[in-house]
Amino acid sequence: MNVIIVGMGFIGSGLAWKLARQGFSVTAVDQDQKALDALGDSFPGKRVCGIGLDRDVLLRAGIDRTDALVSCMRSDEANIVVAHVARSTFRVPRVIARLHDLTKADTYRRLNIQTVSPNAWGIARIGELLTYNHLDNVFEVGSGDVRLVRADVPALLDGATVREISALGEVQIVSVSHDNETFIPTQGTVLAAGDIIYAAVATSASRKFKQMLGITD
Repeated sequence: MNVIIVGMGFIGSGLAWKLARQGFSVTAVDQDQKALDALGDSFPGKRVCGIGLDRDVLLRAGIDRTDALVSCMRSDEANIVVAHVARSTFRVPRVIARLHDLTKADTYRRLNIQTVSPNAWGIARIGELLTYNHLDNVFEVGSGDVRLVRADVPALLDGATVREISALGEVQIVSVSHDNETFIPTQGTVLAAGDIIYAAVATSASRKFKQMLGITD
């Protein structure tokens, strides 16, 4: 899979190395040659020095034949322009943009651009850690519309089935850990207090899932 990453800051460079180690064909783009050099001599990907907003720079990076593009520059405005060009002009199949200012999220959504916000994740994560009550977000999918959550089965659900804490299109239990064994459950799987479950939960159904588990806000 060919991936272009625009912006070699902390996140961009870390992502470039992570994907390269996983076997992706990575092209790193940054206007600062020093940022590209900081990837190190052993970096196996391609490096393109130039402004990510420049069409010619993007063409040198192979935007017309890439499978994905990630724009993670410091400027939200720059990220949205690069992502929009990748999506609308070059029809790049997968486009992701880093978002700093959460008030701009709707703009990205209207352009059908998936975003990742370290700020939003950090705020949510700190809040969860401070108010943890047997439910923990593992990660978000898309623009936060679906979450994978970890939960401890409470005593009140001892003997309940997976079906009782599932909701079609809203809550899907994807794994259960019991007595040091983890498996994919069926709707009829019987739960025991202390089991650990992972569930895919629509953000709009978070409150419903908490109610199923007997968790109060």
